[in-house]
Amino acid sequence: MTNLTIAETKTTPSINFDVQTGVLNITGESYPDSALQFYQQVLDWLNQYLSESTQPIVMNFKFSYFNTSTSKCILDMLSLLESAHAKGRKVDVMWHYRQDDEDMQESGEEFAQDINLPFSLVSY
Repeated sequence: MTNLTIAETKTTPSINFDVQTGVLNITGESYPDSALQFYQQVLDWLNQYLSESTQPIVMNFKFSYFNTSTSKCILDMLSLLESAHAKGRKVDVMWHYRQDDEDMQESGEEFAQDINLPFSLVSY
């Protein structure tokens, strides 16, 4: 299995999922015309990775903005991770937000309430 690397664009975040380290990073803005179309490759990769590897995962979200359709895709990723965690996989979710960005902090808090995963809010 290979790493998943997608360059950031004006409307999509950078994706850097590293097979060797188990560190999965999504960084930037996300408001693609079709969030599901963009994130389907991410979800497919994550699903395959979860089935082929047993190593711990650190999932870093560092959005500066995301739209409503992206939030559904985030929930889909978190759901996959939650299932893996329920089966005994070590999973840590890190939600990074600018210290002055209350909306992004609140979004992270809402996601944390919706799932049963180790979830940390990290301001910078």
